[in-house]
Amino acid sequence: MIEIKNIFKKYKDRNVVDNVSFNIEKGKITSFIGPNGAGKSTVLGIVTRLISGDGGDVVIEGKNLSDYHTKDLAKKIAILKQSNNISLKLTIRELVGFGRFPHSEGNLNSEDEKYINEAIEYMKLTDIQDKYLDELSGGQRQRAYIAMVIAQNTEYILLDEPLNNLDMSHSVQMMKVLRNLCDDLGKTIVLVMHDINFASCYSDNIVALKNGKIEKVGTTNEIVQKEVLEDIYEMNFDIKEINGNKICVYF
Repeated sequence: MIEIKNIFKKYKDRNVVDNVSFNIEKGKITSFIGPNGAGKSTVLGIVTRLISGDGGDVVIEGKNLSDYHTKDLAKKIAILKQSNNISLKLTIRELVGFGRFPHSEGNLNSEDEKYINEAIEYMKLTDIQDKYLDELSGGQRQRAYIAMVIAQNTEYILLDEPLNNLDMSHSVQMMKVLRNLCDDLGKTIVLVMHDINFASCYSDNIVALKNGKIEKVGTTNEIVQKEVLEDIYEMNFDIKEINGNKICVYF
């Protein structure tokens, strides 16, 4: 479990994360939702130590985040940021191999190759694994970065807007892969999501943020309610149940 306790972050004179506390349940998918500027990506950055908070604590498996050696943390948590700009001339396979660096430090062995192969296959990239990143579409590149994260083989996978650059078909495939990683391999997955319906259909728990503060935390069923979402987004919602999933209609 990851425990987030009273974290805050201030930029100039504005609290972008304001005394935020919640727990991330192990073996589940937790999605962060909320309007732009709610603090979702900043919270994710603090939890992964990519951003230094100005107060509060993050505790992972009973150990304070600040007590983790960088290498040990990289074996515990994998993070994919919203923007990834690697300028090196790399193939998909070479990129995915970077996911093994915390384990191999660049000297790949047979176990590393196994994880690389599995990640490439998981993301349906086998046929194009020798293509260079600059030859790929935005969607293919996004899937390659996700494969790199999967190859890292951590207990926790944190993704900031993983559906960026993906069309509808690949977005569905991506969410199914993440659901399978959780259900079949016991991974704990944390997502920053803009699409409320993907969050509704694939998440176990939802953390709703607004203006840097926690608006509501609960199961997906508790959060995907007309009154709750209208309060978070300040717009009208209609919620339909289709095949057991709550689908939000808004316009």
